[in-house]
Amino acid sequence: MELYEYKAHQLQKMLAQKEISSVELTKAVLNRLREKEEDVEAYITVTEEIALAQANASDQKRMAGEKMGPLAGIPFAVKDNICTKDIRTTCGSHILEPYYPPYQATAFAKMQKEGAVLLGKTNMDEFGMGSSTETSYYKKTKNPCSLDRVPGGSSGGSAAAVAAQEAIFALGSDTGGSIRQPASFCGVVGIKPTYGLVSRFGLVAFASSFDQIGPLGQDVQDCATVLTALAGKDEKDETTVESGGKDYTKALTNGIRGMRVGLPKEYFGPGISEEVKAAVLKAAKVLEYLGANVEELSLPDTEYALPAYYLISSAEASSNLARYDGIRYGFRAENCKDLQDVYFKTRSEGFGDEVKRRIMLGTFALSAGYYDAYYGRAQKARVQIRNQYQKAFGQYDLLLTPVSPMTAWKFGEKSANPLEMYTADICTVGVNIAGLCAISLPCGQDKDGLPIGAQIIGPPLGEEKIIQAAYALEKALEGGGK
Repeated sequence: MELYEYKAHQLQKMLAQKEISSVELTKAVLNRLREKEEDVEAYITVTEEIALAQANASDQKRMAGEKMGPLAGIPFAVKDNICTKDIRTTCGSHILEPYYPPYQATAFAKMQKEGAVLLGKTNMDEFGMGSSTETSYYKKTKNPCSLDRVPGGSSGGSAAAVAAQEAIFALGSDTGGSIRQPASFCGVVGIKPTYGLVSRFGLVAFASSFDQIGPLGQDVQDCATVLTALAGKDEKDETTVESGGKDYTKALTNGIRGMRVGLPKEYFGPGISEEVKAAVLKAAKVLEYLGANVEELSLPDTEYALPAYYLISSAEASSNLARYDGIRYGFRAENCKDLQDVYFKTRSEGFGDEVKRRIMLGTFALSAGYYDAYYGRAQKARVQIRNQYQKAFGQYDLLLTPVSPMTAWKFGEKSANPLEMYTADICTVGVNIAGLCAISLPCGQDKDGLPIGAQIIGPPLGEEKIIQAAYALEKALEGGGK
C-alpha cells in the first residue's frame, strides 16, 4: 500500500513506531495530490511549502521525545471558509479575492496545536450556498467515484480530497447537510456535531444559527479522533459548550445491543430513490442483527423543515453578507462614480447567482410587511420541528435515515433548477434546524457503483452514541453485513 492509502489512526501508529516520518508521508500525499488534482480539482490553494515545514517540525519534535497527539504529522485539508492566518481564504467567491485573514479560526488553531500538517484549502460552493460545489467562482470539483458527477456540497472539495486520497482527513462546515451530503456522494465518513460543540470563531458565516465545523475522514475512527481535538468551549464563541474533555474514540465499540433506533417513515417516502431506500433499510437490518431494537416512527413536521431552513438561512445570509461592500477587504469594482456605485457594482460583480438569489430571498423575508408572514412563521416551524425531535429522542436513542434522496448527479442536471437542487437537502436540514448531531457513512452503492450514505442522527451532545452505532455498522458492513 502507498502511504496515502492508510487511515489516520494507522499512520499514527506507524509514525509513533518511527516506521515512517511525517516528511515522507507528506511528500507521498503531495505527490498523490499532484497526480489527481488536475482531474478532481478539490483544492483552491495548495500550501506545499507550509506542509513540508510543518511535517519537518513534527519529525523534529518526535525525535526529541516530545509527547505527540494522534494527529501529529498527519496531512489534512481545510474548507476554504475556515480562516487560516496569512493563507488565502476565498469562500469560493470572487468577492473575497484577495483576502488573507489576520487571525486563525479556533478549529484550525486546534489542528495546528495537535501538530496536523496543512496541505491546503479546499473548493466549496460560494459561501456554502449549494449542494454540488458547482457555484464556486474558481472551479467545479469532480466526484472521484465518477468524474462526470458532482461531489456534493458545499464541502465538496473536502470530501473529494479525502475520497481521492489527496488528504488523510479534512475539515468541512455543515449548514444544512454540507458535510454529510458530500461525504455520502463521495463514499467517505462525515460528522455534523451538535450546534455549539465546535467553535465557529473564524468560520466565515453563512447562517450563524445553523453553521457548524466538523470532520470528514476515511472511516468512523478517524472522524472520532478529529472531533475529539475540535470539541470544547471557546471564549471567542459564546455559543460553544463544554465537551468535558471527552475522548470520542472511547465510543468505538461494537456493542449496540439494546439500543433503540427509530426509522422516520417520512424520510423513506416519495422522492427517495428506491436504491437509496433499500441500502439504508439494509443498514437498519444490520443494526437489528447487532442487537439494536429498530422500529418505524413518524415525524409529521418533517415537511416543514426544508422551507423553514431556506427562509431562515437566507435571512441570516442576507444579514451576514451585508459586510462585503468593497470598502474594507476583498474585491472592489473599478470605475465607480460614487460610494453607492461602489456598493452596487462590487456586490453585483463579486457575488454569484446563487448567493444573490439567497440574499434577495432573505431580504424579502425580513422586510416590513412580510417579516411575520415568512421569517416569523419559519421560526415557529423551527421550534415545532425541534420539539418533535426532542419527543422522538424520549423514545429512541438514535434515528436512522438516508443522507440524500439520490446518489451523485451529473454536472448541470440540477443547476438550472434551484428548487430541484434544494430538495437534495430534504434529509439533512432538520438536524441543523434542531441543533442535533449526525454522522454519514457509506452503506452501499447504486447500480452505477455510486456510493449511498446512511445518516445516524443523535440528540444534542449525543456524539458518543452516533459514533458507537456508526462504528458497529461500519465494521459489520465491512464484514459483508447480514
